[in-house]
Amino acid sequence: MKQITDFQNKKVLILGLAKSGVAAAQLLHKLGAFVTVNDRQPFEESDDAQFLLSEGITVICGYHPENILDEGYEIVIKNPGIRYDNPIVEDAIKRGIPVWTEVELAYLVSEAPFIGITGSNGKTTTTTLLYHLLNIAGKKPLIAGNIGTVACSVAEKAEKDEIIVTELSSFQLMGIETFRPKIAIWTNLYEAHIDYHGDFEAYGEAKYQITANQTESDWLIYNADQEVVRNYAHQSEAQLIPFSVTGKKADGISADEETVYWLGEPLLKRSIIALPGKHNLENILCATAAALLSGCTVEIIVHVLSSFTGVRHRTQYVREWNKRKFYNDSKATNTLATKSALEAFRQPTILLCGGLDRGHSFDEMRQNMDFVKGMVVFGETADRLEAFGKSCGITNIVKADRMDDIVQKAVSLSDEGDVILLSPACASWDQYPNFEIRGDEFIRAVMNVS
Repeated sequence: MKQITDFQNKKVLILGLAKSGVAAAQLLHKLGAFVTVNDRQPFEESDDAQFLLSEGITVICGYHPENILDEGYEIVIKNPGIRYDNPIVEDAIKRGIPVWTEVELAYLVSEAPFIGITGSNGKTTTTTLLYHLLNIAGKKPLIAGNIGTVACSVAEKAEKDEIIVTELSSFQLMGIETFRPKIAIWTNLYEAHIDYHGDFEAYGEAKYQITANQTESDWLIYNADQEVVRNYAHQSEAQLIPFSVTGKKADGISADEETVYWLGEPLLKRSIIALPGKHNLENILCATAAALLSGCTVEIIVHVLSSFTGVRHRTQYVREWNKRKFYNDSKATNTLATKSALEAFRQPTILLCGGLDRGHSFDEMRQNMDFVKGMVVFGETADRLEAFGKSCGITNIVKADRMDDIVQKAVSLSDEGDVILLSPACASWDQYPNFEIRGDEFIRAVMNVS
């Protein structure tokens, strides 16, 4: 960690706890800042607040005092989930007080360079695959960010010869000031999080922050198949590495039906890639380009791509039973994600879908339902998904509740050679605390099929 003095004797307010708030508070305390943590959860119910108080950090819990900034704070570091219409955040901006997320703090203290990955979809798969590529190549990668490990905790311990591979959400990127990744990856941009950002343009501007501070000595790997991302990329000062899945291109990384190309020259055969789907091909191109820029050999890339079968809960291969293949795509909590999963398969598929009813349309999936021969629907959206399936000409549709029953009914609808795909197109909260638990229940039920 860089022994910076930027925070010595400065008053810093941490707004919101969770893992990122605790990590930022501890790090700033070590750097000599006068840290105050403010969290809505009552003190007696917060183990984190009690721990930080024991470390000598000031803690205000149970509410957010509207006049808290009168105490003379020079920096506010907020939890990424706290919106910018929060009264304290609005007040800080009016007063000219910097409002950061802990990603900015991570960059300021890190000895290691960053690779930053953002996008509406594909971030986790790209981040995980790139980490594996760099790890096998001996490049000493560390993994951080929105994928589950707090960036400033990783940066605090990172060495100069390591690389921090960081998944970054739009929420996190809105809170940076100088953060500058050596390599930035922008997978795609679709309408999402409008309730947080207000409109699509603001969401796009938040994503653009991943490259806003880059210079000509850095690289931006971006989706050249999306006009909106292309337009943003051409505003960057970084060296541009476009990726495309629409055929051979000479100026980046691209793929046609048979071959992946690097700078217009054949790099590897697509047939060696274990991970199915067009959306995963995009992720593979991103990670491969970053790996090549980081010094990985083609031999290592081929080795990893031929064995990497995906991220847990994201088109995750579970097992084959009686010539039926089971895939867990529980992380597909919206129609766009399920549409991408369906694009990955060109054989008869039993689709398991349903969950929390947010009232959104399922029509986005319609053009990808041709290979769906049967559906098991569940949760609050069961009736709506049944109606949607029938409108697509699917007649084998059944309802189920528990995951054991869902899987058994899917098996009864299937034949040899079929894919059984859990891709809910809905959030899990009507039946499960999160999509991870939903996916784990699916895996357990699949492993019990006999």
